[in-house]
Amino acid sequence: MPGYNPPMFLAAAVQLNCTSDADRNWEMALDLIERAAGYGAAFVATPENTNYLGPHEEKVRLAEPMDGPTVSRFSDLAAKLGIHLLLGSFNEKADDPKRCYNTSVLFGPGGEILATYGKIHLFDVDVSDQVRFQESATVVPGEDVVVAETPLARFGLSICYDLRFPELYRRLADGGAEVLMVPAAFTLTTGKDHWYPLLRARAIETQCWVIAPAQHGHHDDVGLRDSYGHALIADPWGQVVAAAEEGPGLALAEVDVSRVGKVRRSMPVRSHRRL
Repeated sequence: MPGYNPPMFLAAAVQLNCTSDADRNWEMALDLIERAAGYGAAFVATPENTNYLGPHEEKVRLAEPMDGPTVSRFSDLAAKLGIHLLLGSFNEKADDPKRCYNTSVLFGPGGEILATYGKIHLFDVDVSDQVRFQESATVVPGEDVVVAETPLARFGLSICYDLRFPELYRRLADGGAEVLMVPAAFTLTTGKDHWYPLLRARAIETQCWVIAPAQHGHHDDVGLRDSYGHALIADPWGQVVAAAEEGPGLALAEVDVSRVGKVRRSMPVRSHRRL
């Protein structure tokens, strides 16, 4: 893009331990987002199920519209702190009374909604007694591939299980994404083996930054008892430049958007495609 000067900014991937206690979830997220902003982060992202992670019937019953209290809280917080803020996901009300959407919301520093994304790929698996889940029973899948243009970067939006579908990230990169967002509640069983390899692979394949906020620890959700955590930030070469420790916390890193162009020029894989 002529005249485009990619910026550098401090980003924070938030790691939470959410449950069905919405007030506790909000206080935990608020503390960490404010802490990240205090460190100078211009972009902060929370994980999947930021406002509620508990029994699925309650998730649907408690689902909120886009102008409900959860989105309003995060909008006000983005404006108060003057940051770009990604609400990793919340249970958005759908027309189907038995299901809701799993929706990410990106806010600008004035609190305005810049983009929303509904999770496309739903987690219907039977891995073990600890991981038995049918997300499609309570969630309506999204349909749109979303790249959000901001003064910081072009962000490609995704959520958790989407990570296993590289064709989505190819579409995001082809749509101009420079930073891929993967807010997640990755299970402990799958995360210990797959979380790092998948995130690094998506960064390497697309030559994008990857920011992956994460849920960690035990939850009162029968289908998702324990999350792996390890919120992280990876660069376009696939190197993990920041990762959270155990428990609620932050992964903080400087995101140099110009690295995307440098890596792509040095190894122009997109122009080498044969399929």
